[in-house]
Amino acid sequence: MDAKRILQFLRDVAANNNRPWFQNHKDEYEAVRADFESAVAQLIGRIAEFDETVAHLTVKDCTYRFYRDTRFSADKSPYKRHLGAYISARGKKSLHGGYYIHLEPEGCLLACGSYWLPTNILTSCRREIMVNDEAWLQCVESDEFLKYYADTFEPCTYAETWQRKQGFGMEKLKTCPTGFPRDYEHVKYLRLKDYCCWHHVKDDFFDTDRWMGKAVKMFQAAKPMVDFTNSVIDDYE
Repeated sequence: MDAKRILQFLRDVAANNNRPWFQNHKDEYEAVRADFESAVAQLIGRIAEFDETVAHLTVKDCTYRFYRDTRFSADKSPYKRHLGAYISARGKKSLHGGYYIHLEPEGCLLACGSYWLPTNILTSCRREIMVNDEAWLQCVESDEFLKYYADTFEPCTYAETWQRKQGFGMEKLKTCPTGFPRDYEHVKYLRLKDYCCWHHVKDDFFDTDRWMGKAVKMFQAAKPMVDFTNSVIDDYE
């Protein structure tokens, strides 16, 4: 994957986010998209080596439209400023946790898990953590998990999260959620509003052929956590 070319194109889009410019550079977009999708196809295969549930996925199952839905946004620019792929066994629109790569100038990252869980499923995940906290801690306090996703667990908003190099929980409550004991020993995990872990990488992370192997190691470190939460989430889908 020619990450430098992809990121430069995305910079150009950000500076010229309008339809006339994009139409004049459509060939470059098509080349960049094809290159990215080829890498996604390879990544699906590599992930399937340790998580066979994703082996059936196609690139289309995992990638998104580059055109923004501006109907409910104050930002009317028509095109996204990033390329992303979400590799989840039940598809990119499901709640089932999976593996995500995100290419954006000065904002590249890898992430795993589930985001935007409905309240009832989030509550069930919290209850499962309390009932099986020993198994949960083995997932999220292993050396490999902490190497990539260690977090201070300070309360934060979604916007604040993106300023941090790595972490666990894109959004966190300031206090224990209603209906749960405030004195629970591991209450920090109950304050999470999602079960998504992430790790920002520099733009040059994708420059060599070794990036995919590094990404796989990050994903493998998070898989036990993803499996734990999916055991709850899948009961609802």
